[in-house]
Amino acid sequence: MRQFTIKKATLGLCSAALLLPALALAGAASPVPVFKPVPFPATDEQKRQILASSEITVDGKTTPIGFNTILRSGDKAGDGVFGLLLDEKGRPVKNQDGSEHISVDNDFSSLIPVGDKLFMVSHFESRPGAMYLTELNQDKASGKLSAISTRNIDMSEAGGLWVPCAGSVTPWQTHLGSEEYPNNARLTEAAKNMDEIEDYDKPMARYFGLDPYAAATTVEDFRKAFKPYRYGYPVEVRVDEKGNTKVVKHYAMGRTAVELAKVMPDEKTAYISDDGTNVGFFLFIADQPRDLSSGRLYAAKWNQTSAENGGAADLEWIDLGHADNAAMVKAIEEDGVSFSDIFATSQPNAATGTCEGGFTSINTTDGHECLQLKPGMEAIASRLETRRYAAYKGATTEFRKEEGITLDPDNKILYVAMSEINKGMLDKDAKADLGGPNHIRLPQNDCGAVYKLELVSDKAIGSDYVAKNMVGLVNGEPTSYPAESEFAGNTCHVDKIANPDNVTFMPGRDTLIIGEDTGDGHQNDAIWAYTVGTDTLTRIQTTPYGSETTSPYFYPNINGHGYLISVVQHPYGESDMDKLGDPADARAYTGYIGPLPVMDNPNTK
Repeated sequence: MRQFTIKKATLGLCSAALLLPALALAGAASPVPVFKPVPFPATDEQKRQILASSEITVDGKTTPIGFNTILRSGDKAGDGVFGLLLDEKGRPVKNQDGSEHISVDNDFSSLIPVGDKLFMVSHFESRPGAMYLTELNQDKASGKLSAISTRNIDMSEAGGLWVPCAGSVTPWQTHLGSEEYPNNARLTEAAKNMDEIEDYDKPMARYFGLDPYAAATTVEDFRKAFKPYRYGYPVEVRVDEKGNTKVVKHYAMGRTAVELAKVMPDEKTAYISDDGTNVGFFLFIADQPRDLSSGRLYAAKWNQTSAENGGAADLEWIDLGHADNAAMVKAIEEDGVSFSDIFATSQPNAATGTCEGGFTSINTTDGHECLQLKPGMEAIASRLETRRYAAYKGATTEFRKEEGITLDPDNKILYVAMSEINKGMLDKDAKADLGGPNHIRLPQNDCGAVYKLELVSDKAIGSDYVAKNMVGLVNGEPTSYPAESEFAGNTCHVDKIANPDNVTFMPGRDTLIIGEDTGDGHQNDAIWAYTVGTDTLTRIQTTPYGSETTSPYFYPNINGHGYLISVVQHPYGESDMDKLGDPADARAYTGYIGPLPVMDNPNTK
């Protein structure tokens, strides 16, 4: 790491030198927005607040804006309590102390206009997970949003919801959610007692009315209630004008640690990011537009061309085959498929990373394994053990903390956030590359990067939105501040990104919005506006101690107003827990930056 000597005057706000290109580009009536920058929090008071840009200048007009809360976890709207977890029978889920579990893990929230009404579908990234449907009032003059009512969306027909993280809105205006960090089915099948069930997985049993911590609960009880292959998929929610919802898990899109799935304008092509260590990157081509229930799945292979500035690679797409939802539901619910039905295993040679004859060596989130696919299980493996099968077929499973996806539709550029460049993304990591192909060979950058992917037509795959390459675009910068600096303890440069998480693009406005999920990189997480072409970063929001910015999402025009949805997850919950005074301050915020002026894509007029 480089050592920096920092003067207070040089940091906090983006420097004048950084702002000049954006201001010059903005001009009198530029479509490129200029947000009033927010300082990096330096005082205890600032670090406890949500700070947001107070104004935006775009199309020659300056508009006052700010952060506006719609609901906080635990708020009541109508008859519903926002974030109260319910089990399959609609009863409140209880914590170990007997209290009702109100989640502070608010995550992605979508805005869905239906007829004359406006709804919000919100994730709670818990186990069990939850989605809430909130009907919103929109003030016609100011654009201000407020909650009329909220209710839990019933997930019982899908076997419950698991850790919903980020999401997107489809071109046909449905909510496309996610299920992150699915269970290692191999370990759950092999467990001999409850002590061998991973602690991360146990709380899900509460959805089925089972107390996983009770002495009388056996591993057989747990396995009967909890089926690993039910979880780890994109989840689509349709809403009608009466507020009725229809939920579909898209097993055909594959089972991974889904950060989110993003559908392209052709309404058939979707990209799926896979969060965690030693993960893959996936492409799905639906059989029919607006129907994600069947299609062909591909996994990316990284063919490296550079190790500079986050690295670069040509992408090759490995065909994982065709499947549909119905066949996978049958395999899970009727046939009761288990890991051992899909793969035979052999113990790898830990020293050499090799496998005995007939077995394939892979390294994924689940570590170094030697696997042999059982006859006739190709389709099942491709969807229920997607990451393992992708590695088995030669795709790259070395990405680290693969997060948000967004699209610049005019230039056919996809953006993907990588929260860290570490572990499998390094060259010959002692653990993460053992037994694997070591496709990715980059210098370590714990502050992460956002990548740019060019999309082209590919007749063989059958899409006009196939990523041909992947190049580092916006990089964080590891930094060591002296003890006397007001920025001491931040390990990433405070005027650059740290651990990018979710991203959203303003079409026709040359602006990429980048949210952070960082711990010591930045003490207070931030959201940035990055101006494409000028390499300009403007900090537009910061969040309180220990919180995460989750799923910023841009809406250019809803009934004459624009919005940048912004969710502040688990304040004081990830770090700086000792700073929490009033327990009420730990409640999460679901809200937005704005209201913004109408910011329709000028290229489509």
